[in-house]
Amino acid sequence: MTLTGAYTGVHDPSAMCQRSDGTWYLFSTAVGVAIRTSKDRMCVTSRFSIHIGAQLEVYSNWTNAGVVWPNGAPWTRTYTGEDNANLWAPDCTFVNGQFYLYYSASTFGSRNSGIFLARSSTGVSGSWTNDGLVYGSTTSSSYNAIDPGLIIDNGQWYLVFGSWSSGIALLRLNPSTGKPSSTSLTALASRSNGIEAPVIIKEGSYYYLFTSWDTCCAGLSSTYNIRVGRSSSITGTYVDQAGVSLKSGGGTLILSTHGSIVGPGGQSVFKTGGVVYLVYHYYTSSGFNLAVNKLDFSTGWPRPY
Repeated sequence: MTLTGAYTGVHDPSAMCQRSDGTWYLFSTAVGVAIRTSKDRMCVTSRFSIHIGAQLEVYSNWTNAGVVWPNGAPWTRTYTGEDNANLWAPDCTFVNGQFYLYYSASTFGSRNSGIFLARSSTGVSGSWTNDGLVYGSTTSSSYNAIDPGLIIDNGQWYLVFGSWSSGIALLRLNPSTGKPSSTSLTALASRSNGIEAPVIIKEGSYYYLFTSWDTCCAGLSSTYNIRVGRSSSITGTYVDQAGVSLKSGGGTLILSTHGSIVGPGGQSVFKTGGVVYLVYHYYTSSGFNLAVNKLDFSTGWPRPY
Protein backbone atom coordinates (compact mmCIF):
# COMPACT_ATOMS: atom_id res chain seq x y z
CA MET A 1 0.00 0.00 0.00
CA THR A 2 1.08 3.63 -0.33
CA LEU A 3 0.58 6.91 1.41
CA THR A 4 -2.11 9.11 -0.05
CA GLY A 5 -2.63 12.82 0.26
CA ALA A 6 -0.18 15.44 1.52
CA TYR A 7 2.77 13.37 2.65
CA THR A 8 5.37 14.75 0.25
CA GLY A 9 7.41 17.85 1.06
CA VAL A 10 7.49 17.02 4.78
CA HIS A 11 10.76 18.02 6.48
CA ASP A 12 11.56 17.70 10.20
CA PRO A 13 8.18 16.17 11.09
CA SER A 14 6.79 16.59 14.57
CA ALA A 15 5.41 13.75 16.61
CA MET A 16 1.79 13.09 15.66
CA CYS A 17 -0.68 14.74 18.03
CA GLN A 18 -4.25 13.57 18.39
CA ARG A 19 -6.94 16.11 19.17
CA SER A 20 -9.77 15.12 21.52
CA ASP A 21 -12.12 14.54 18.54
CA GLY A 22 -9.71 11.94 17.14
CA THR A 23 -8.11 14.08 14.42
CA TRP A 24 -4.36 13.59 14.03
CA TYR A 25 -2.06 16.56 13.47
CA LEU A 26 1.43 16.66 12.02
CA PHE A 27 3.61 19.79 11.84
CA SER A 28 6.80 20.35 9.86
CA THR A 29 9.41 22.88 8.77
CA ALA A 30 7.95 25.49 6.40
CA VAL A 31 7.16 29.16 6.05
CA GLY A 32 4.74 29.70 8.95
CA VAL A 33 5.06 26.03 10.11
CA ALA A 34 3.10 23.56 7.95
CA ILE A 35 0.05 21.68 9.27
CA ARG A 36 -1.27 18.36 7.98
CA THR A 37 -4.24 16.42 9.35
CA SER A 38 -5.51 12.86 9.10
CA LYS A 39 -8.43 10.85 10.39
CA ASP A 40 -6.68 7.47 10.14
CA ARG A 41 -3.16 8.69 11.07
CA MET A 42 -0.50 6.46 9.59
CA CYS A 43 -0.37 2.73 10.16
CA VAL A 44 2.84 0.96 9.29
CA THR A 45 3.97 -2.61 8.76
CA SER A 46 7.54 -3.11 7.64
CA ARG A 47 10.53 -5.40 7.78
CA PHE A 48 13.82 -3.92 8.92
CA SER A 49 17.49 -4.77 8.93
CA ILE A 50 20.49 -2.50 9.43
CA HIS A 51 21.96 -4.14 6.33
CA ILE A 52 18.99 -4.36 3.98
CA GLY A 53 16.88 -1.51 5.33
CA ALA A 54 13.16 -1.19 5.95
CA GLN A 55 10.53 -2.05 3.40
CA LEU A 56 7.64 0.25 4.27
CA GLU A 57 4.05 -0.74 3.62
CA VAL A 58 1.95 2.16 4.81
CA TYR A 59 -1.53 3.51 4.51
CA SER A 60 -2.91 6.85 5.49
CA ASN A 61 -4.68 9.84 4.05
CA TRP A 62 -3.19 13.24 4.87
CA THR A 63 -4.55 16.68 4.05
CA ASN A 64 -2.74 20.00 3.86
CA ALA A 65 -4.33 22.22 6.52
CA GLY A 66 -2.49 25.50 6.05
CA VAL A 67 0.12 26.88 8.42
CA VAL A 68 0.29 27.84 12.07
CA TRP A 69 1.09 31.49 11.26
CA PRO A 70 -0.78 32.44 8.03
CA ASN A 71 -0.01 36.13 8.62
CA GLY A 72 3.66 35.57 9.33
CA ALA A 73 5.64 35.50 12.57
CA PRO A 74 7.43 38.88 12.82
CA TRP A 75 8.48 38.18 16.42
CA THR A 76 11.01 35.66 15.04
CA ARG A 77 12.70 38.29 12.83
CA THR A 78 15.60 38.71 15.29
CA TYR A 79 16.68 35.19 14.35
CA THR A 80 15.50 34.83 10.75
CA GLY A 81 16.03 38.32 9.36
CA GLU A 82 12.57 38.37 7.77
CA ASP A 83 8.96 38.42 8.89
CA ASN A 84 7.73 35.29 7.15
CA ALA A 85 10.64 32.87 7.07
CA ASN A 86 10.95 29.12 7.30
CA LEU A 87 10.42 28.07 10.91
CA TRP A 88 12.09 24.81 11.76
CA ALA A 89 11.61 21.47 13.43
CA PRO A 90 8.32 21.93 15.34
CA ASP A 91 7.50 19.66 18.27
CA CYS A 92 3.87 18.93 19.14
CA THR A 93 2.32 17.76 22.40
CA PHE A 94 -1.43 17.69 23.12
CA VAL A 95 -1.97 17.94 26.86
CA ASN A 96 -4.61 19.46 29.16
CA GLY A 97 -6.88 20.09 26.16
CA GLN A 98 -4.29 22.17 24.31
CA PHE A 99 -1.67 21.83 21.63
CA TYR A 100 1.78 22.95 22.77
CA LEU A 101 4.00 23.63 19.78
CA TYR A 102 7.69 24.37 20.26
CA TYR A 103 9.49 25.50 17.10
CA SER A 104 12.78 27.12 16.17
CA ALA A 105 13.79 30.20 14.19
CA SER A 106 17.25 30.58 12.68
CA THR A 107 19.19 30.65 9.42
CA PHE A 108 21.17 27.74 8.03
CA GLY A 109 24.46 27.20 9.88
CA SER A 110 23.86 29.99 12.40
CA ARG A 111 23.84 29.85 16.21
CA ASN A 112 21.77 33.04 16.36
CA SER A 113 18.65 31.00 17.02
CA GLY A 114 15.49 31.03 19.10
CA ILE A 115 13.00 28.43 20.32
CA PHE A 116 9.42 29.72 20.55
CA LEU A 117 6.15 28.38 21.98
CA ALA A 118 2.67 28.47 20.44
CA ARG A 119 -0.59 27.17 21.89
CA SER A 120 -4.00 26.33 20.47
CA SER A 121 -7.08 24.44 21.65
CA THR A 122 -8.04 23.36 18.10
CA GLY A 123 -4.76 23.14 16.17
CA VAL A 124 -6.23 24.79 13.08
CA SER A 125 -4.46 27.42 11.02
CA GLY A 126 -4.72 30.92 12.48
CA SER A 127 -5.99 29.73 15.88
CA TRP A 128 -2.59 29.82 17.57
CA THR A 129 -1.42 32.11 20.37
CA ASN A 130 2.17 33.32 20.33
CA ASP A 131 3.60 32.58 23.78
CA GLY A 132 6.95 34.08 22.83
CA LEU A 133 10.58 33.12 23.19
CA VAL A 134 11.46 30.09 25.30
CA TYR A 135 15.23 30.03 24.85
CA GLY A 136 17.66 31.91 22.62
CA SER A 137 21.26 31.42 21.59
CA THR A 138 23.92 33.65 20.02
CA THR A 139 27.16 33.08 18.12
CA SER A 140 28.95 32.77 21.46
CA SER A 141 26.49 30.27 23.00
CA SER A 142 27.56 26.69 23.63
CA TYR A 143 24.25 25.18 22.52
CA ASN A 144 22.27 26.11 19.43
CA ALA A 145 18.61 26.86 20.22
CA ILE A 146 16.97 24.74 17.51
CA ASP A 147 15.30 21.33 17.24
CA PRO A 148 13.23 21.43 20.46
CA GLY A 149 11.59 18.34 21.92
CA LEU A 150 9.27 18.35 24.95
CA ILE A 151 9.14 15.43 27.36
CA ILE A 152 6.77 15.30 30.35
CA ASP A 153 8.05 12.94 33.03
CA ASN A 154 6.07 12.37 36.24
CA GLY A 155 4.59 15.86 36.00
CA GLN A 156 7.96 17.49 35.32
CA TRP A 157 8.49 19.22 31.97
CA TYR A 158 11.80 19.22 30.11
CA LEU A 159 12.93 20.53 26.74
CA VAL A 160 15.73 18.77 24.90
CA PHE A 161 17.35 20.72 22.06
CA GLY A 162 20.55 21.43 20.15
CA SER A 163 22.40 21.16 16.87
CA TRP A 164 26.13 20.72 16.19
CA SER A 165 28.08 23.25 18.36
CA SER A 166 28.43 21.66 21.82
CA GLY A 167 25.73 19.14 21.03
CA ILE A 168 22.51 18.34 22.88
CA ALA A 169 21.24 19.89 26.12
CA LEU A 170 18.28 19.52 28.48
CA LEU A 171 16.35 22.46 29.97
CA ARG A 172 13.78 22.19 32.75
CA LEU A 173 10.45 23.96 32.17
CA ASN A 174 7.66 25.28 34.37
CA PRO A 175 4.55 23.20 33.50
CA SER A 176 2.23 26.15 34.14
CA THR A 177 3.93 28.36 31.55
CA GLY A 178 5.88 26.02 29.28
CA LYS A 179 8.86 28.33 29.80
CA PRO A 180 12.18 27.66 31.60
CA SER A 181 12.09 27.29 35.36
CA SER A 182 15.88 27.57 35.44
CA THR A 183 18.63 28.77 33.12
CA SER A 184 20.73 25.73 34.00
CA LEU A 185 21.45 23.35 31.11
CA THR A 186 22.35 19.67 31.38
CA ALA A 187 24.69 18.30 28.72
CA LEU A 188 23.38 15.05 27.19
CA ALA A 189 25.30 14.34 23.98
CA SER A 190 28.17 15.68 21.90
CA ARG A 191 29.88 14.87 18.62
CA SER A 192 32.31 16.81 16.43
CA ASN A 193 30.82 15.85 13.04
CA GLY A 194 27.19 16.71 13.45
CA ILE A 195 24.49 15.79 15.94
CA GLU A 196 21.01 17.32 16.17
CA ALA A 197 17.24 16.69 16.17
CA PRO A 198 17.09 15.26 19.72
CA VAL A 199 14.00 13.61 21.12
CA ILE A 200 13.54 11.66 24.38
CA ILE A 201 10.98 9.00 25.19
CA LYS A 202 10.66 6.78 28.24
CA GLU A 203 9.96 3.12 27.57
CA GLY A 204 10.11 0.58 30.39
CA SER A 205 12.89 1.42 32.82
CA TYR A 206 14.88 3.59 30.43
CA TYR A 207 14.90 6.99 28.81
CA TYR A 208 15.93 6.81 25.16
CA LEU A 209 17.59 9.76 23.44
CA PHE A 210 17.31 9.74 19.64
CA THR A 211 19.47 12.04 17.50
CA SER A 212 20.30 12.61 13.84
CA TRP A 213 23.96 12.43 12.83
CA ASP A 214 25.93 13.86 9.93
CA THR A 215 24.55 16.07 7.14
CA CYS A 216 20.95 16.82 6.22
CA CYS A 217 19.32 19.02 3.62
CA ALA A 218 21.52 18.01 0.66
CA GLY A 219 19.04 15.92 -1.31
CA LEU A 220 20.50 12.64 -2.50
CA SER A 221 23.88 13.71 -1.06
CA SER A 222 22.42 13.80 2.47
CA THR A 223 24.17 11.50 4.94
CA TYR A 224 21.68 11.82 7.80
CA ASN A 225 21.21 8.75 9.98
CA ILE A 226 19.36 8.09 13.23
CA ARG A 227 21.13 7.04 16.45
CA VAL A 228 20.04 6.25 19.99
CA GLY A 229 21.35 5.96 23.53
CA ARG A 230 19.63 5.20 26.81
CA SER A 231 19.81 6.13 30.49
CA SER A 232 18.04 5.19 33.72
CA SER A 233 17.71 8.93 34.45
CA ILE A 234 16.30 11.64 32.20
CA THR A 235 19.37 13.77 32.88
CA GLY A 236 21.81 11.01 31.86
CA THR A 237 24.34 9.65 31.49
CA TYR A 238 23.10 8.26 28.14
CA VAL A 239 25.15 5.41 26.66
CA ASP A 240 24.92 3.40 23.47
CA GLN A 241 24.64 -0.39 23.16
CA ALA A 242 28.43 -0.70 23.47
CA GLY A 243 28.43 1.32 26.69
CA VAL A 244 29.95 4.48 25.15
CA SER A 245 28.61 7.73 26.56
CA LEU A 246 26.75 9.96 24.13
CA LYS A 247 28.79 12.82 25.60
CA SER A 248 31.85 11.04 24.18
CA GLY A 249 30.47 10.50 20.68
CA GLY A 250 28.50 7.31 21.36
CA GLY A 251 25.30 6.39 19.56
CA THR A 252 23.80 3.11 18.29
CA LEU A 253 22.71 3.20 14.65
CA ILE A 254 19.05 2.32 14.10
CA LEU A 255 18.29 3.73 10.64
CA SER A 256 20.41 4.92 7.71
CA THR A 257 20.32 5.16 3.92
CA HIS A 258 18.96 2.03 2.27
CA GLY A 259 17.77 1.51 -1.27
CA SER A 260 15.86 4.55 -2.47
CA ILE A 261 15.50 5.90 1.11
CA VAL A 262 18.32 8.44 1.46
CA GLY A 263 19.36 10.32 4.59
CA PRO A 264 16.57 9.44 7.05
CA GLY A 265 16.49 11.81 10.02
CA GLY A 266 14.95 14.90 11.58
CA GLN A 267 12.97 12.44 13.65
CA SER A 268 10.29 12.55 16.30
CA VAL A 269 9.00 9.69 18.46
CA PHE A 270 5.56 9.16 19.94
CA LYS A 271 3.55 6.40 21.58
CA THR A 272 -0.08 5.48 21.04
CA GLY A 273 -2.04 2.29 21.65
CA GLY A 274 0.98 0.80 23.41
CA VAL A 275 3.15 1.12 20.29
CA VAL A 276 6.10 3.51 19.84
CA TYR A 277 6.49 5.12 16.42
CA LEU A 278 9.51 6.74 14.80
CA VAL A 279 8.54 9.62 12.48
CA TYR A 280 11.15 11.05 10.10
CA HIS A 281 11.86 12.50 6.68
CA TYR A 282 13.99 11.02 3.92
CA TYR A 283 15.15 12.05 0.46
CA THR A 284 14.42 10.63 -2.98
CA SER A 285 15.18 11.89 -6.48
CA SER A 286 11.88 13.79 -6.36
CA GLY A 287 12.38 15.56 -3.03
CA PHE A 288 11.77 14.80 0.65
CA ASN A 289 8.95 12.78 2.13
CA LEU A 290 7.37 11.59 5.37
CA ALA A 291 7.94 8.08 6.73
CA VAL A 292 7.10 6.15 9.89
CA ASN A 293 8.32 2.92 11.47
CA LYS A 294 7.11 1.07 14.53
CA LEU A 295 9.83 0.50 17.13
CA ASP A 296 10.43 -2.81 18.88
CA PHE A 297 11.99 -2.48 22.36
CA SER A 298 11.92 -6.19 23.24
CA THR A 299 15.75 -6.41 23.51
CA GLY A 300 16.00 -3.20 25.50
CA TRP A 301 17.15 -1.32 22.42
CA PRO A 302 14.75 0.12 19.82
CA ARG A 303 14.66 -1.58 16.43
CA PRO A 304 12.49 -0.33 13.55
CA TYR A 305 10.24 -2.95 12.02
